[in-house]
This record gives sequence, C-alpha cells and structure tokens, in this order.
Amino acid sequence: MGKTTLFYVHGGDAYASNAQFIQALTQKPLRDPRGEGSPRWTDQLRTELAEQHDVFTPQMPNKQNAQYNEWKIWFERHFEFLHREVVLLGWSLGGIFLAKYVSENQLPFTVKRLYLLAAPFCTEDLKEIDCGDFLLDPELIATLPEKAAEIVLMHAKDDFVVPYEHMLLYQRLLATAECVTFTDKNHFLLETFPELYEHLRS
Repeated sequence: MGKTTLFYVHGGDAYASNAQFIQALTQKPLRDPRGEGSPRWTDQLRTELAEQHDVFTPQMPNKQNAQYNEWKIWFERHFEFLHREVVLLGWSLGGIFLAKYVSENQLPFTVKRLYLLAAPFCTEDLKEIDCGDFLLDPELIATLPEKAAEIVLMHAKDDFVVPYEHMLLYQRLLATAECVTFTDKNHFLLETFPELYEHLRS
C-alpha cells in the first residue's frame, strides 16, 4: 500500500494594509540574524512520519507580509504532486489559509484529514487579530466536513498569539471535528510535538 501525502503549510504574518506592515517592521522583535533559531517540531516531520507519509513542506511566498492570492497560486502549483488521498496540515496562518481555500474551492484530490493547528478565525466582522486578506466566510467554513473526511482542530489554552477562543469558533461550525486541547504548548513553538506525530500516524 502506498504512502499518504502530507502537505504542510507553515505560518506567517498578514496585514490589512501596507502601513500596518511597515509599522510591524519597525516594532517586531528581531530573531537571531545569524540564523541560529531554536529547532522546531516541523523539522522532524519527515523523519517521524517516513514510514507512512510522503511529506511536502513548501515555502509559501512572502510569509512576512503574506497575501492570500499569492499563497493560493503557489498552493495550486503543487497540485501536480498531490494525488488520491492527501492529509493537509496547516499551522497558524497556514491553518486559516487551508480552511479558507478548502471551503471555497473544489480540489482535484481527496482530503483524507485536515489539521488546523492554532489557526486564527478571522472574518469581515471579526478581526480580533490581523489576518490581512485571509478572511473566512462562516457559511462556507460550515461546509468543510463535505470537503474533508476528517477534521482535527488543535489549540493550546496558553496560546499567546492566537487566543484559544478561535478554536471554539471553528468548533461551533464544525460539530463533527475532533478537538484536541493542550494547556501548556503556547503557539506550538515547540522543539518536538510527539502528540501530533502520533496522531498523524494513527
């Protein structure tokens, strides 16, 4: 039996206006410019899941100032590699991107499982955090169970970037989704994530 394709979409920052992006550039804390950042759980996806999954981890365009249409184009460019059953895994902005894209479009492959990890829930009427043009239509989000065989929501109560309440907004619209709550995993800025690896292997 062949491997299942796992397609991972990372996070990023999006802004409602260029002025807000410029302001963020002047105020955001700098990461280590020597590139000596902390290891992340995403670094281990391939090794942890090698027996069951072909893992795709593309770099999405301009993640410092992400634009939905640019991500949409780049995502669709990868469809030639995605056949039959696919597991979609989105973290943070990657989560809302997948929720938006899958809810709004027909896909040329079957979504075996859709993971939304620490995904913001932003709409035209609900902009608690800045998601730029990554805005959801709640009526379409409610149709996600028709597009994905399984939906898994994961969030931590101590998430300091995307409040835990955002997962509850997804949950209200996705009654059949599996919801996994953590108490102490922040925004999943973790060196390793064994609970997720095990869930993906299940």
